[in-house]
Amino acid sequence: MSAIARDRSTPSGGLDIARIAKTIYHSYYVRQVSKALFTVFFVTTLIFFLVRLMPQNPIENYVNDMVINEGKSRQEALDEAKAIFAIDLDAPLYTQYFDYLGKLFRGDMGISLLARGTPVSEIIKAVLPWTLFSVGTSLMISFTIGVFLGTIIAYRRDTALDPIVSGLSSLLSAIPGYLQAILIIVFLGVQFKINGKALVPIAQMRGAYTPGIVPAFTWVFFKDMLFHAALPIATYVLSSVGGWTLAMKSNTINTLGEDYVTVARSRGLSDRRIATAYVGRNALLPLVSRLAISIGFVIGGSTIIETYYVYPGIGKRLGGAVSQRDYPVMQGVFLMITFVVIFANLLADLLYSVLDPRIRIAGGE
Repeated sequence: MSAIARDRSTPSGGLDIARIAKTIYHSYYVRQVSKALFTVFFVTTLIFFLVRLMPQNPIENYVNDMVINEGKSRQEALDEAKAIFAIDLDAPLYTQYFDYLGKLFRGDMGISLLARGTPVSEIIKAVLPWTLFSVGTSLMISFTIGVFLGTIIAYRRDTALDPIVSGLSSLLSAIPGYLQAILIIVFLGVQFKINGKALVPIAQMRGAYTPGIVPAFTWVFFKDMLFHAALPIATYVLSSVGGWTLAMKSNTINTLGEDYVTVARSRGLSDRRIATAYVGRNALLPLVSRLAISIGFVIGGSTIIETYYVYPGIGKRLGGAVSQRDYPVMQGVFLMITFVVIFANLLADLLYSVLDPRIRIAGGE
């Protein structure tokens, strides 16, 4: 019997369940997934009880409005509220809670108050892809540009390029995204004109795509979709590229001062080899987790920007739900944003451990 087999078996020849369980418990990947699942459970529970602890309970308000404004009986209003909020209002709170979790696990988030008969899950499915498209595209663009510029100015920090790029990056980072959206609309969409026409046709760029164009996997539809998403994407890029540039510059400068870089140079390795294999990879690692966190911040902060540009993403839908007190939609969108953020962070942690094995080794694996 090999040493590995003896190590994993008991003296009688059976498997050592305790040792296997201990190995699984100390596994980096198991612990990271467990943390993510616990966070999802905690936030889901928190949202459920927060809605019911509000000073003006939305469920009671809805029932009362139905009775007063639509002349329905109390029982009819309660029956409708049960369907809309996906819970049994007559049951004890703990029963409502477990019923809510069970329906949520099946994808049932209730029914919108405003769009009567429309499930919240269907509303989210309709708007989430547009936000993921604009946010995902903008993050890839800003991250790539920021990493490239940050690396360049770190290597040329003694030239005139450094203060120019660093100063512009600091300026862009200091201006909030919603303010940049206002400036784009005012100046490019109203003030600056050529032959009497605005530089940017703001009105034509509203919506997700031009009416009359059939959504399909074609170049025509993709080009039209990109045209309508151009302003949100541009705003996200402008508001985030400066941060990526400065972060990459700082990481690269710190990495250039490490001993292993000096040793690599003394071995006669080329500058390109050192820049890619030694400096670039290690300087880029800290930005991986930040990239995942940025996904959540951009999606959560897309409410104002999508509203300004009349872009039908999840941010605009959340803004409408908040202003019109569509609580089931608010609850569903908050949950969806939470899931996206947690999943993105989990993916970043797992990717980080692949790029830098020291992370999972230090974590106990």
